[in-house]
Amino acid sequence: MSAQEPRTVTVTGAGGQIGYALLFRIASGAVFGPGTPVRLRLLEIPAGLKAAEGTALELQDCAFAALDSVEVTENAARAFDGTNVALLVGARPRGPGMERGDLLSANGAIFGPQGAAINAGAADDVRVLVVGNPANTNALIAAAHAPDVPAERFTAMTRLDHNRALAQLAGTLDVPVASIGNIIIWGNHSATQVPDISHGVLTGADGAQRPLPDALAEALGGAGKVATWLDETFIPRVAKRGAEIIEVRGSSSAASAAAAAIDHVRDWVRGTTGSWTSAAVLSDGSYGVPRGLVSSFPVNSRDGAWEIQQGLSVAADVRARIEGSVRELEEERDMVKSLGLV
Repeated sequence: MSAQEPRTVTVTGAGGQIGYALLFRIASGAVFGPGTPVRLRLLEIPAGLKAAEGTALELQDCAFAALDSVEVTENAARAFDGTNVALLVGARPRGPGMERGDLLSANGAIFGPQGAAINAGAADDVRVLVVGNPANTNALIAAAHAPDVPAERFTAMTRLDHNRALAQLAGTLDVPVASIGNIIIWGNHSATQVPDISHGVLTGADGAQRPLPDALAEALGGAGKVATWLDETFIPRVAKRGAEIIEVRGSSSAASAAAAAIDHVRDWVRGTTGSWTSAAVLSDGSYGVPRGLVSSFPVNSRDGAWEIQQGLSVAADVRARIEGSVRELEEERDMVKSLGLV
């Protein structure tokens, strides 16, 4: 396929805040590069169509050189026909009094049919990123309804958690975000996620690298204070940052979620360089995570495919946290199995 042939990108929940923050960046060339035309398909439920149509008008008015076309539809078969990248943003939020089973059932009614539509009509090279929560298990549901699409093409977004971790570390050390590498988010995109700095590196202005734990010990006054900071400040703040934003902003993360989705898909399509990143991908059994779960790992992208970074040592306390997050993923999987969704 030539670099100039248009790529089709489908965004669900396109009339929402994340969709609004996401679409203009895709149209500007942030994913495939400015030289590759993009066809946008905006999928919405009837109540959201007008908002999506308004966004489509604005996209046209931006006169992006990379935007080949934009189409709004409520028809999933049309939305996913020939799609190369599917960003599944729209999801049922947890309402008052909803149990986790109710939430998973409601989202199963969304992601099951979308997975079937992807199976029926998407391009052979389709890549799927689930943003709508509970993202890991929604990805599992979508993949289960797309038996003809390789399951590893379905991923869930923990890049937002990864980016949040980088930002917290950069602020604490008073260094540029780009100087920090090899951070990991393990497990579920939930409060049980496991931010891990043990393999992190800090690159100085002279290009020299040093272990991130050493840099933190120097900044915070010793290894003991680092451990306290990680347990009491860093890990809880990264894991619960979404709730913090809702409390302050009055609504959930939008622009930061959109930026993370762009980062995830861009790296998936164009490859990673330097340090690894984090993504929720289909487990192959690495690091003791049961096969078939969609779990976050340290990953690299090569030749358009995610690869789990192998051979890393995992400290006992981090391992215990990972096991807790994996238990949650197993509980969600078992629940959706009992509901007949996978």
